[in-house]
Amino acid sequence: MGGSFGGGNMFQSNQSFAQFASVVPALGGLGGSILFGGGLAVLVGLVIVGGIKRIGEVAGFLVPIMCTIYVLTGLVILGTHAGDLGAGLATIVREAFAPTAAAGGLVGAIIQGFRRAAFSNEAGTGSASIAHSAASTKEPVREGLVALLEPFIDTIVVCTMTGLVIVVTGAHLQEGLSGITMTSYAFETVFPWFKYVLSLTAILFAFSTMISWSYYGEQCWAQLFGMRSILGYKAIFLGFAWLGAIFQAQAVLDFGDLMILGMAFPNIIGVLMLSGKIKEDLDDYLARLRSGEIRPTR
Repeated sequence: MGGSFGGGNMFQSNQSFAQFASVVPALGGLGGSILFGGGLAVLVGLVIVGGIKRIGEVAGFLVPIMCTIYVLTGLVILGTHAGDLGAGLATIVREAFAPTAAAGGLVGAIIQGFRRAAFSNEAGTGSASIAHSAASTKEPVREGLVALLEPFIDTIVVCTMTGLVIVVTGAHLQEGLSGITMTSYAFETVFPWFKYVLSLTAILFAFSTMISWSYYGEQCWAQLFGMRSILGYKAIFLGFAWLGAIFQAQAVLDFGDLMILGMAFPNIIGVLMLSGKIKEDLDDYLARLRSGEIRPTR
């Protein structure tokens, strides 16, 4: 539940407002954050009242559109800087393993990487299993294999592309930029109008992420307190969505990190304890697949 309030909610609201404020500076103050957070909370509330079916319909419509716009634009930028891709990739690798990074604390850098990776793809936190458990399937192993694609696409494809865009455009060298504002600057170097597209995309990404995480937290709440009090959870969730736009980014990020970490530790321990059962089910599935008892999905 804490994860649904932090990384899956407040952080999304906070970063989408940060990009919105960079496009509309007049609304970048406290008053603007209160209005933005309240409006986003109302929109999320209208969707999560409809339950998992409604959530699936909205996310299924928004996510492909957002990903297509973002990836295509990123590829165009990389195409215009094709000659810099090798140097950009070398810069990323060199800075990651530079002596200065080690002197600054290699373990700390690794921990920071884990923290950002958890925000990126949620691998190891157990959130995806809540969503996939709602799927209707005769082959749970197959559903699990589908779930493995999510962190690959998210981190290996989208995040790598974003990192290269930031480096080849020199956005990482600009003073005072971080998070989504750095990404916006990088894209604007080729497409001056992209900050408006990114604002809309960021809000839609945040919106779809928030409604998905509301379901995760809702299921946990129901296990602890029962379905009768579920409206209480939704009210608290929407309150955090509103506060996320108001609080400072670092405070929101620290809270989200803490909640994600709290999810990851017990989940990873549980996965290790069940690894024998997982292997048994996987071996059985592969044996039936090889024998022709079940057909591969096309």
